[in-house]
Amino acid sequence: QVQLVESGGGLVQPGGSLRLSCAASGNILSVNVMGWYRQAPGKQREFVASMPSEGRANYADSVKGRFTISRDIAEDTVYLQMSIVKPEDTAVYYCNADVTSWGYNREDYWGQGTQVTVSS
Repeated sequence: QVQLVESGGGLVQPGGSLRLSCAASGNILSVNVMGWYRQAPGKQREFVASMPSEGRANYADSVKGRFTISRDIAEDTVYLQMSIVKPEDTAVYYCNADVTSWGYNREDYWGQGTQVTVSS
């Protein structure tokens, strides 16, 4: 089993910055892709950003140029640096990880979510 633990959410003013973290632990051989999704009230969960263990990051158009995803491969941790935040960024942010276990099973895991509220 794999656990994803997120931290860093909270209240931030429009135009401000916030950094989210997500650490994976458990039966991990390799973490192939780590990323972030978000779900605003009354809306479906949507993709925000992802980063493979090798290769380039991908971003939703709505956050390009404002959010930056990064990974600490050795620590199985992913970060989301949120800058120039807008009220429409308000949502529960979920960490996602595509993990290969020591049993060579490949599965998708989700964190519990962390609330980000952008408001003055």
